Amino acid sequence: MLAQLERIRDLDLNFDPEELSSVERDAWHVDDYCQSLPSEPPGEPIPSGSFETAKRLLRDYEFADPTRIRAYYWADAPLEGRDMLLEIRYLGLRVRVGVRIGVVSDEVRELAGGRARIWGWAYRTLNGHLERGQMDYQVWKWLETGEVEYRIHAVAQVAQTRNPVLNLGFRLVGRREQVLFARHCGERMKRLVESRLEGDPGDPSSSSATGIVEFPTSAVP
Repeated sequence: MLAQLERIRDLDLNFDPEELSSVERDAWHVDDYCQSLPSEPPGEPIPSGSFETAKRLLRDYEFADPTRIRAYYWADAPLEGRDMLLEIRYLGLRVRVGVRIGVVSDEVRELAGGRARIWGWAYRTLNGHLERGQMDYQVWKWLETGEVEYRIHAVAQVAQTRNPVLNLGFRLVGRREQVLFARHCGERMKRLVESRLEGDPGDPSSSSATGIVEFPTSAVP
């Protein structure tokens, strides 16, 4: 694990991010998902409320379904620019690939539906990943109504790796797994936020010996 985390630091992205501004939908999958979370009073997010709770879960990658994916990263790594080793589980296999987190966003956006406080980040795939592209993870709070949402925006296509067996397997089930992953993330995020608001602090896992953090843990819902 230690060696693999060290190795991805030197990997480049496996695509040009400028491609994402004008992707052709017959060549790329473009998906948007939205999960409602417990609401808050109108106005800016309140301490320990739904928005801030989801923000912490998002920062630590705890929203991922542990039966499908786990993330490993250095405990002292800042969020922006963080390299993560993802262990993807499908077809009875465990495949480890690298991603890198880009710019962290924190803004109030004026939209047709009103003003929204938005916090989030995106990761991009590195060489050796089964896919090419970017996933944006965000928490929204509509300031006029107090509604809180967890959102995913994904732009991706299948990549070509050196392993023909993995290539074939991912082409057969990769799209299905991608959709299920995003949907399960939304469901899990809702359960976790509700659990934290009810007073359950969760049980994050880290290794003080190596400085590696592993998320999500099997101890949370």
